[in-house]
Amino acid sequence: MLELYKNNQLSDHLPHISEEELSDEQVLKEITSLKKELEDQLVILGHHYQQDDIISFADITGDSLQLSREAAKLSKKYIIFCGVHFMAETADMLSSDEQVVILPDLRAGCSMADMANKNEIDKAWNFLTTHTQDKIVPITYINCTADLKAFVGNHDGSICTSSNAKKVISWALEKGEKLLFFPDQHLGRNTCFELGIALEDMVVYNPMMKDGGLTPEQVKKAKVILWYGYCSVHQGFNKEQIQAIKKSSPETTIIVHPECSFDVFHNADMAGSTSFIIDTIKKAPAGSKFAVGTEINLVNRLAQEFPDKSITSLSPYQCLCTTMYRIRPRWLLESLRCIKKNSPLNVIKVDPETTRLSLKALDNMFKI
Repeated sequence: MLELYKNNQLSDHLPHISEEELSDEQVLKEITSLKKELEDQLVILGHHYQQDDIISFADITGDSLQLSREAAKLSKKYIIFCGVHFMAETADMLSSDEQVVILPDLRAGCSMADMANKNEIDKAWNFLTTHTQDKIVPITYINCTADLKAFVGNHDGSICTSSNAKKVISWALEKGEKLLFFPDQHLGRNTCFELGIALEDMVVYNPMMKDGGLTPEQVKKAKVILWYGYCSVHQGFNKEQIQAIKKSSPETTIIVHPECSFDVFHNADMAGSTSFIIDTIKKAPAGSKFAVGTEINLVNRLAQEFPDKSITSLSPYQCLCTTMYRIRPRWLLESLRCIKKNSPLNVIKVDPETTRLSLKALDNMFKI
């Protein structure tokens, strides 16, 4: 199980910097000063979906696994992860015992990761394995808790990312007859369909329903069991938005993340991971037009970085990761203040057995 070491006990794990005590400008100024003072001791990681005022202080930016692996290469004692909970867990598991991983606000979670927990997965596994003699290989998207990564490691499965999902799922279906994919149904469905698996060979296990809403016959027939989970950000895009842009601006390229629904994924011009989206836009010639189906902070940042291209959100509404927004400059400042006092706040520590099994699943992914 995950242990949260909170050496400084503060209400709701939030810093005690009142709105009246410091202005926003003073907060940013003090962060700049403390970061400089402590630069030999710490590294600040910033996920792509963070707001600009946090990204401006990040030493490394990227997606969750990329950030964790980069941090593990460093000798800095403190790793401040400006992301969400499961990302900080992964960073702790990949870093050395001497390093300390800090999440500025413990409330920064992930709605998708919260849609699957260990008890639910255990219950599903028992039901599924009771009603089929076929070997089921579990695969979890990296956007999940350490407990679920450990479950996969314990059952000889693998973790995947949106970049390598095809390779990992292909590996799993060579090892067994069936696949259990969690927690994101859309990444699983989109990837499996691209690998030639028909939609009728996939079923969805809904933990809110008895037996996941499945019959024993459906379990026996299915090749892929998808968990009923999804990303709240990427749920905000739909086929009608694509059709509207294609009608008004046919020269615009629609590029989306594979966490989007099946209809969006297969009606877009291109689909791929966050890194794929960034690289595609970066390499496109001047004058290119893109409508992007992913988190709005990243879309806006790309538009600012490449002013010679037209880059807008696929959705007319603000599709933002609200849990990422919980990492605010004031919380970052308190993290720095506590490090200076040698009393770090909101340290994320995963226990050794969970770490061992999770790293087994991660090692499978790296080998694949």
